[in-house]
Amino acid sequence: MLALLPVTCPLQCDHMTHSQSKMKAVWSWQRPVALVLIFNLCFRTSFQLAELQVCRICSGTVLNGTTVGQFCSESAGRIDGRCCWRNDTASDTERIIGLDLSNCSLTHVDDLQEASTVVIIDLSLNPIVNMSDMAFQGFSKLNFMVLPQDTVCPGGNTSWEKVEVKEGNRFCEGQKNMCNQTGHMSIDCPENSLCAPYGPGFFECSCADRHHGYKCLREGQFPAVQVFGPLAASTVVMSLLLWVTQRRKAKSL
Repeated sequence: MLALLPVTCPLQCDHMTHSQSKMKAVWSWQRPVALVLIFNLCFRTSFQLAELQVCRICSGTVLNGTTVGQFCSESAGRIDGRCCWRNDTASDTERIIGLDLSNCSLTHVDDLQEASTVVIIDLSLNPIVNMSDMAFQGFSKLNFMVLPQDTVCPGGNTSWEKVEVKEGNRFCEGQKNMCNQTGHMSIDCPENSLCAPYGPGFFECSCADRHHGYKCLREGQFPAVQVFGPLAASTVVMSLLLWVTQRRKAKSL
């Protein structure tokens, strides 16, 4: 009977061990990068899905003969579900300019922020019993609405240039600027701030040039170096510590 003796391979085994440690080191670096890429991909995908959700509130699509359909055609827009999209020439990105939610059996209207860039909205033929006052906050471009006859225009009649009831619908046309006519100051905005429209019945205050901070009380340029400098330095230090830690871990393997 022959005895089987253990065979040693110092050079090959050492080479294999070194290769394995290199593979583990590479994987230790690739793993966080892969996780970041996967996270970004998932976040971007979920954001796109959420952005389009408002266009799928109910079935159907924008018809050419409707108010939103005619506006979309005249604006050279693209229809997708209940939305009309058009390229923004300033940013070269698409934005929603029209939203047709007519005859969608809606009883409550409280969250349409995904369509805050719209110019026209049709909510007619819906049994609306409650429409939140905050539903159209931030809709600064909104200029025309079609509502059921018993539904009040967002912000009240004083927030629109023209309010008309006909053919069983209420039409809200021409959103008013809640700031004064100069657009530079509002009695409700703090000193050193600018007033800008922010949807029907709303306005927002932003600090004027060379002012920042709480109620725009601080004057001068925003201290970007003092604020972001330590943040950048701490990021670099943490990255170096992570690199050294991963390198030592790879060597120990």
